[in-house]
Amino acid sequence: MLETSPESSIYLMADTLKYLKKGGRITSAAAMIGTLLRLKPVLQIQGFKTDTYSKAPRKISQAKNVIIKALKHDLETRYDSLKAEGRMCLAIAYTDNLDEAVKFKAEPEAAFPDTEVAYMEPLSLSAACHSGPGALGAAAFISK
Repeated sequence: MLETSPESSIYLMADTLKYLKKGGRITSAAAMIGTLLRLKPVLQIQGFKTDTYSKAPRKISQAKNVIIKALKHDLETRYDSLKAEGRMCLAIAYTDNLDEAVKFKAEPEAAFPDTEVAYMEPLSLSAACHSGPGALGAAAFISK
């Protein structure tokens, strides 16, 4: 997966805004307001660039739905020919919540029965330090 990471689509839900604030990804004011509203932001990593994908989800289930819809859009547009060739795979990533990741893995498996969920691994430390504990993510990547 490392060789194809620049062409991968990664979506990551942060369970708390605390670490995004500490890492300088969001301001203190945004973190305070988002925490009061109990937001679960979804971040998007395309290539080596990280951006906010969705700020609105207030529940983990809503954030997971945002991730599934984003992957569906990418697989139907950006990766349509590769998906048709059977060259796309999915991966699940998490921090400190294996049980929730196992439950979440069933959602992309159901949404994309013809695309293998090839990996389920903890997030790398470089990503986990920004997202904090409780993060969940999914990625679409090109298989060899």
